[in-house]
Amino acid sequence: MLQFFKYTFATIVGLLLFCMLILIIGIGIASGLSKKNAVEVNAKSVLLLDFKGEVLERAVDNPFAKLQGDDNNDIGLNELLENIRKAKSDANIAGIMLDLGSVNAGLATKEEIRSALKDFKLSGKFIYAKADYYYNGNYYLATVSDKIFLTPTGEMLFNGTAAQPMFYKGLLDKIGVEIQVVRHGKFKGAVEPFIKDHLSEENKLQIRKYKTAVYSNFIENIAADRKISMEEAYAIADEMKVRSPEDAKKYRLVDELYYEDEIEKAVKEKLGLGDKDKINYLSYDKYKDAPNSKKEGDYNNKIALIYAQGEIRDGEGDDKIIGGTRLAQTISKARKDEKIKAIVLRINSPGGSALASDIIWREVKLAAAVKPVIVSMGDIAASGGYYIAAPASYIFAEPSTITGSIGVFGLFPNMQKLYNEKLGLTVDTVKIGKYSDLGNASRPFTNDEKNILQSFIERTYDNFISRVAEGRHKTKADIDSIAQGRVWAASDALTLGLIDKIGSIDDAIKMAAAKANISGYRIIEMPKLKDPLTELLKSFGGDARIESTLKSELGDQYPLYEQVKAIQQNKGVRMELLWW
Repeated sequence: MLQFFKYTFATIVGLLLFCMLILIIGIGIASGLSKKNAVEVNAKSVLLLDFKGEVLERAVDNPFAKLQGDDNNDIGLNELLENIRKAKSDANIAGIMLDLGSVNAGLATKEEIRSALKDFKLSGKFIYAKADYYYNGNYYLATVSDKIFLTPTGEMLFNGTAAQPMFYKGLLDKIGVEIQVVRHGKFKGAVEPFIKDHLSEENKLQIRKYKTAVYSNFIENIAADRKISMEEAYAIADEMKVRSPEDAKKYRLVDELYYEDEIEKAVKEKLGLGDKDKINYLSYDKYKDAPNSKKEGDYNNKIALIYAQGEIRDGEGDDKIIGGTRLAQTISKARKDEKIKAIVLRINSPGGSALASDIIWREVKLAAAVKPVIVSMGDIAASGGYYIAAPASYIFAEPSTITGSIGVFGLFPNMQKLYNEKLGLTVDTVKIGKYSDLGNASRPFTNDEKNILQSFIERTYDNFISRVAEGRHKTKADIDSIAQGRVWAASDALTLGLIDKIGSIDDAIKMAAAKANISGYRIIEMPKLKDPLTELLKSFGGDARIESTLKSELGDQYPLYEQVKAIQQNKGVRMELLWW
């Protein structure tokens, strides 16, 4: 009888769970279908861009996100740029309002958005920007506007730029962990946080160099848009002259100190509306589903826009992590598709696994041998991220792109003190073979073992500079002289021949079409994004629930947890820039 009730109860619970799952899927599908309904855009509408989420190269439109503990506010740069272009030709869109709180995007990503907004202004339509506070990041986007509004009691921070890497050596010393480093490249700053408590002079030099180049471009653009001299813009920032909203207006960094009702009045006047009329603000989420007048290109002439976003790891990866296997297979598929006439590889990656990078490199090289492969670099394309770009037909980078970091390293923890002195643990070993326990974390390396590992690193570094020399049509000596793990701003990378031109992703697509000698082409995005329903079903697993709980509890500190977790999972030789 007990067994009967046991199985009956289990069956009832199973049915309830199944019904709940069907209900969840139904809600998600209904939500997804409702989103597909075309949105009507009334005359004199204003597109509202509020940047509530992180701007990724592309984001998944996931109707199940809230069920997985995710607010799903991520913004796909690809979709954002397309909708700004759509708004430009939409007769019912009169202008754009930038509601600028915190803009979670890299500087090169902001360059892409600014370029699209500048192009939008060519239509004669207006762009206004408003915020309670401005800092360098969101202000950079605001400067493209016709008018910049700041709340009268708000704040503005315009005070230059700085790099503040965190060093872990002191913490590691306290817990009894020594990080043993094997590397090639005197500028390979990725390892310094684990072996030093301060920046080396070489690292300070490269940071100052690329920060200065990027900051110069930043100031130049702001000065041009605000119609002040570069000298004045530098002085305002260097002396931190803006210490109140009134100062911001005095130095012409903003146009008006307005409250929300005053901004509304200014917008109504611009639209020719009366006091009692209502402004038809159209949110970005809604406008995504508005009709697009853009004509589809020839199905037989396609350009594959392939995204390489995130750290490079072995295996499949996901939509935020580059999996060597997945990306290589994607490039191979595009190479073999006769309807795909050219490939644009969009790279936004600090690098990662040397093995995965090489597997991807091979497919990029094979593809470039049969059709144009144009690289477009985002915020960063460094180390392994540059490695996979090297064999391309042509390389574009944004003015604020960070690239280079041609160097190799390996990190190996020695936890002997942690085990013995902190935890009271000891490890004994029986070896069959002199080097059979190479990599044993319970003891330091011997000199012989260090030499073996260094030989691995040297071989990988030699491969790296050989690949780059071949792809960039230079000698190994030329590449070695600018490599050594050094990081470069796009302007310096152009001078050194590491890239071919400063330009946007649109420039890369146009170049791809020109080299393939096609017009009226169709763009297809690859690899295919993960299916939200499949990911939802995976989320019922224990690991996913733990991750969701950690994200909720750690809040802003969750990225640090992810970095530590990634370091623990890393295997083999690394080509990576851990911070920039």
